[in-house]
Amino acid sequence: MEKKRSSFTGRIGFVFAAAGSAVGLGNLWRFPYLAAKYGGGIFLLVYIILALTFGFTLMLAEIAIGRKTGKSAIEAYGSLNKKWGFLGKLTSLVPMIILPYYCVIGGWVIKYFTVFATGQGKAAAGSVYFENFISKTGEPIIWLVAYIAFTAIVVLLGVEKGIEKFSKILMPVLVVLSLAIAIYTITLPGAGAGVKYYFMPDFDKFSVLTVLAALGQLFYSMSIAMGILITYGSYMPKNTSIEKSVHQIEWFDSGIAIIAGLMIVPSVFVFTGGNEEQLKAGPGLMFQMLPKIFDTIPLGNVVGVVFFLLVFFAALTSSISLMETVVSIIEDKLHWGRKKVCGIVIAGCVLLALPSTLGFGIWSGVKILGMNFLDFFDFSANSVIMPIVAILTCIFIGYVIKPKTITEEIALTGKFKSEKIFVVIIKYIAPICILAILVSSVLNSLGIISI
Repeated sequence: MEKKRSSFTGRIGFVFAAAGSAVGLGNLWRFPYLAAKYGGGIFLLVYIILALTFGFTLMLAEIAIGRKTGKSAIEAYGSLNKKWGFLGKLTSLVPMIILPYYCVIGGWVIKYFTVFATGQGKAAAGSVYFENFISKTGEPIIWLVAYIAFTAIVVLLGVEKGIEKFSKILMPVLVVLSLAIAIYTITLPGAGAGVKYYFMPDFDKFSVLTVLAALGQLFYSMSIAMGILITYGSYMPKNTSIEKSVHQIEWFDSGIAIIAGLMIVPSVFVFTGGNEEQLKAGPGLMFQMLPKIFDTIPLGNVVGVVFFLLVFFAALTSSISLMETVVSIIEDKLHWGRKKVCGIVIAGCVLLALPSTLGFGIWSGVKILGMNFLDFFDFSANSVIMPIVAILTCIFIGYVIKPKTITEEIALTGKFKSEKIFVVIIKYIAPICILAILVSSVLNSLGIISI
């Protein structure tokens, strides 16, 4: 007898859970440092254009595939066309690659939360504090394991009892606290130049790399091309509007990303005057700059505790989605019990995360294509595999099962207002543009071209 699949109770539960997946470290950690590195306003403009076109279209497509088939990514494509079952396997690789290194960064967040909770915020504001921490061996692994444990506990509770209720509580808190910290940040002396850099597009800073970075961020932040939206779509009731849900998820995602940029980017101008080297600091930017801000205000440790608690919650909602997707894939494929599958996933996650954390310490001399382990895994997932999945998904919908298969599913709850735009983008615009960006990315990383 087939086990009844879990489901969300309605649109609000689905939106909060999917938005919880979309809003996480991709917004609060990754988006700001990419915006700082790739020209501020021009990166923001490109990202918004991509979100309203490619992002909207691909989110609709993946959620509709999940709901139509009632299966996770590894089986959903094959159930619509057996010859395309390989695409489900390829998609399933993405969360398996991202989850381990994502948990490494989640461990950093817990570390900083405890630092501020124990009154050591002034030490964290030091210029080498972050580098000294991540270069250690034992301590980052301890925080990594702790973060994985938090994620696993929620996933073990199941969809309705775990993810949905958890997200309903956290998302409103996330929005309010993010906005409050952003408002404080932009009132600091010198922040005005950072706000201008962040919002005013400078077309001299535009390049293919800007588009590549924005596209990779789009996939990462909106959980596109990694199986999460297909999995969540499989839990979505038939009477819930996919189109309305996607609009709401995009508002959550883009809004939090823009607010996060206001927390981080102006701080570079506050403390360094917009030093170009600091703007290109990369993954450590949030951990380097925000403790300096908290050190300038009364009760800075309290503000730091609140902020990193916020980041922890945001990160957790996304890692829950990643782990839930991996668990769902294995459950659907092997038909094992949830507890057994969770145990396997937890053990595998810890082992696969070790290179990413040790790559800043004892394995820092090991480079792949000039990148440390974490950067390489991030590049492989976001700039190579996910664009390939997106291109193949467009071809699959546009020319194999035909757009009508998807548009009919979306129209179950009423008229599909964006149907014509959806068809044009999925068949013609998205596959060509993403392919061009992907080829440029790979050739640039191999040193064949310089862009």
